[in-house]
Amino acid sequence: MPGSHYSVAIDGPSGAGKSTLARRAAGELGFLYVDTGALYRALALQALQEGVPPGDEASVALLLETARVSLRHEGGTQLVFLSGLDVTLDIRAHEVSRAASDISALPAVRAFLLDRQRALARETDVIMDGRDIGTVVLPGADLKIFLTAAPEDRARRRHTELTARGAALTYDEVLRDLLIRDKNDAERPLAPLKPAPDAVLLDTTGNTFSQSLALILRLIRDACPERFQ
Repeated sequence: MPGSHYSVAIDGPSGAGKSTLARRAAGELGFLYVDTGALYRALALQALQEGVPPGDEASVALLLETARVSLRHEGGTQLVFLSGLDVTLDIRAHEVSRAASDISALPAVRAFLLDRQRALARETDVIMDGRDIGTVVLPGADLKIFLTAAPEDRARRRHTELTARGAALTYDEVLRDLLIRDKNDAERPLAPLKPAPDAVLLDTTGNTFSQSLALILRLIRDACPERFQ
């Protein structure tokens, strides 16, 4: 938020490349990168491990009473810990992504994580990505970007990523799940996925990673000129 530190909010649908681009941009500019989706994924992983339905708010609320989720930054890399264990890779499993879509729609979960996310922006310059950063978490961010791409483009990227990790999923399966998640994220009653009124819309369909990164870096430097004098 405006003040002694600069904040950049990057929102957008699943598979838009938010995390990869935000992480790289933060590294190049000296900002702290915060992947808020990782927090929801960690809670979703805990729900799956404990056999808790991720869409059942009453059961998940009980889970939150003992949940110990934290982010740690080491060597410019964000690590995610659940009950003291590093789950950075585990939370990227396809079944965790599905569960995270359900759990992130629960008011109790969003309230549980909101203060944690805002505290990080008060402490340092941040690039924070998610689905409601510009609209809910950091409504006063110095720059808000809504990053998107055609569903087919996003599904190809996600399929390539999952295949590299050994997941046995077809492109059609990834596209179907992505479209379902798009619908759920956009239609949920609490903090639905939508651009903030003052967000810069950035469609990366057909772009290379380098092209998209260059666009984001220019937007951030223009929005925070004092930071880069």
